[in-house]
Amino acid sequence: MRGVVDPTTIRYLPWLEAVVLVDLLDVDTDEPVTVSPRRILQAQVEAAAALGCTSKIGSEVEFFLFTHLVFKNADKEIAALHGRSATFMAKPHFDDAGSSGHIHSSLWSADGAESRVPGEDEHHLSDEFRWYLGGLMATARDFSLLFAPTVNSYKRFLPGSWAPTGIGWDTDNRTLGFRLVGHGAGTRIESRIPGADANAYHAFAATIAGGLHGIRERIEPPVPYHGNGYTATDLPRIPGTFVEAIELWRASEVARAAFGDDVHHHVLTHAVFEWATFNATVTDWERRRYFERI
Repeated sequence: MRGVVDPTTIRYLPWLEAVVLVDLLDVDTDEPVTVSPRRILQAQVEAAAALGCTSKIGSEVEFFLFTHLVFKNADKEIAALHGRSATFMAKPHFDDAGSSGHIHSSLWSADGAESRVPGEDEHHLSDEFRWYLGGLMATARDFSLLFAPTVNSYKRFLPGSWAPTGIGWDTDNRTLGFRLVGHGAGTRIESRIPGADANAYHAFAATIAGGLHGIRERIEPPVPYHGNGYTATDLPRIPGTFVEAIELWRASEVARAAFGDDVHHHVLTHAVFEWATFNATVTDWERRRYFERI
């Protein structure tokens, strides 16, 4: 493959001369590499345009709101210049809350000029945006690998941890996977599922794909949940382990239809290899717990 510079991404940086992102093309066919993260997202943007809409998205990497992909790299480079290291692990320490990467998304016309969120009055959502929300919730479990891509990711989803465990929604309920925020054209849905370790391209693509699935299938979201999502017994649950997420993705026809066979296989292969690599390692915890006790 070869990289083709995207001139719209050139940024001049105070700690580095400049940074630019590239798109990957197959050297034999000159076609985009379908499994590259940027192409995965571009394909979903194109799918939204085909439905006459676009999704505006903001990432929330703790504790920086509406940052772009360059931020993580910048943080690590600046830390290194000062002899430090920065991590975006979802759960670097078990006694801390963890590091999230919430995603805010809304629905707009294809040209981005008209919000498709408000309904007939301020107390209602449009049909399209209701279905968009329904799709996000319906695909949350199947798309978990794109929001939480590592073994460590799933140690963040604990009751009372500020990370959600139940897939529900409400206007201001931080115990749930989704939260409706904002007013008027600024109304958007916040997905609290992704961790800071998520690949932004994958997580944004999964957000758009889930919403589009809801629009195509006219999926109505459930009624808002006003209780404690951690103790709820009637809510679907975010996968509790990396293995559960792998099996959900493996069996997901929605994921295969949304992203195509190549991307589905690529994400699955990566996750299976990650799990196998983890299982081939003896951890410090095992040594501390078993070395003298066994």
